[in-house]
Amino acid sequence: MPDESYQTDSLELATELTIAWLRNPSTRTSAEDVPAFLMQMHSSVQSLVDGSQTPETAAEEVQEYVGAVTARKSLANPDHIISMIDGKPYKTLRGHLSTNGMTPAEYRERYNLKADYPMVAATYSESRRAMAKKIGLGRKPAQTSAAKAGAAKPAPRKRKAEDAVE
Repeated sequence: MPDESYQTDSLELATELTIAWLRNPSTRTSAEDVPAFLMQMHSSVQSLVDGSQTPETAAEEVQEYVGAVTARKSLANPDHIISMIDGKPYKTLRGHLSTNGMTPAEYRERYNLKADYPMVAATYSESRRAMAKKIGLGRKPAQTSAAKAGAAKPAPRKRKAEDAVE
């Protein structure tokens, strides 16, 4: 009888956890993924109740992720970067990653990308760079005023020998 109560309790707990997960506004999933998530949640809760899963086995169960596109295809167009999570184009991936609960470092690690894999489309980055240069960002105030002062200042005059004697 105690096994049945644990079984029922773990199923109820898994259901409640799944419902709470789905109520989170940042959770985006399709209806087809919910049963699989519920089954995974139930097996996780059941293994915790049984005490059969140790931290070592939990660490060994690392999920392998396959990207929606290849790294080369994701960078093929300079106007956008295609996300490896959902295969959609973005000018910048940071906002998309944060809605999926990831940092750029975690994204690169998940899909085995190099450390220099860009998070912003090349065209978008260049347009932002040009705009910043146009309004003077990245310069120290002394650099801009020195350039203006150097152009307005007359060249120093040469001293004559008779001026030097005095």
